Amino acid sequence: MKTAFLTLFLSLLLAGCSLTPPQPVTPPVVEPPPVPPPRVLKPPRVALALGGGAARGFAHIGVIQVLEEAGIRPDLVVGTSAGSLVAALYASGKSGTEMAQLAETMDEGAITDWSFPLKGLIKGEALARYVRQQTGGRPIEQMKLPLGIVATQLADGQGVLFRSGDLGQAVRASSAVPAVFQPVDIAGRLYVDGGLVAPVPVRYARQMGAEVVIAIDISSPPDAKTKTDPFSMLMQTVAIMGRSINSLELREADWVLRPDLSAVSSSDFGARRQAIAAGRQAAQAALARIKGLVAPR
Repeated sequence: MKTAFLTLFLSLLLAGCSLTPPQPVTPPVVEPPPVPPPRVLKPPRVALALGGGAARGFAHIGVIQVLEEAGIRPDLVVGTSAGSLVAALYASGKSGTEMAQLAETMDEGAITDWSFPLKGLIKGEALARYVRQQTGGRPIEQMKLPLGIVATQLADGQGVLFRSGDLGQAVRASSAVPAVFQPVDIAGRLYVDGGLVAPVPVRYARQMGAEVVIAIDISSPPDAKTKTDPFSMLMQTVAIMGRSINSLELREADWVLRPDLSAVSSSDFGARRQAIAAGRQAAQAALARIKGLVAPR
């Protein structure tokens, strides 16, 4: 019996030694969720698209003045016809104030050189020369602000965006209203008014990489009381065409400014101050909206 008891005792002792003491439960390590990097707001790439309208083009200067006063400076500028002249001056580094002063002293004769009875009434070389003088003779690609000038190929009616080359020639081509200015020969191709394809060059601003386009429409509406002389009929035809094209072009703009130029005709170069004031008024009325469009996002 002692043997049986000893055997039982040893068995229990061995069984007890084989038991593994309970291990403490270690909770799983929970990694904190990654912290996303702070979002960096960037201002959008903003373009001014300056439309054509002959003497009404001085309104562009008033718009630019208000934008400058508000601290808004576009990243690029594109111009058609009269808008190409203002765009060229602005891209060269001239401020709105400087351009207004230039407008005050501008002699219309300095930008017109009559050539009747050749292909057009005005050769346009005086305009090209004036642009070169005011911009230091630098080519388009050397402007302080990226610049695009829109003209129309006479042979096929295709629009062309000049982003390099002779700035004076490009502005001359963009402003060459058929039957008023002679077509302009650039590298063996003839060019005429850019307003035939883009009265306000919104699409071309997009082509240059603009994310926000502020368009300035200074075009003249068709005149119900137009005269029947050849020049008046030509201007009426251009106005009708421009309205049709603009209805499509301006859809792509983020904001369209239309200065009240009802009292300023496209041939009234004496109404410069009035046109500039109209541009200022239109820009001031839309300034809050424009600030929202160009804010970092």
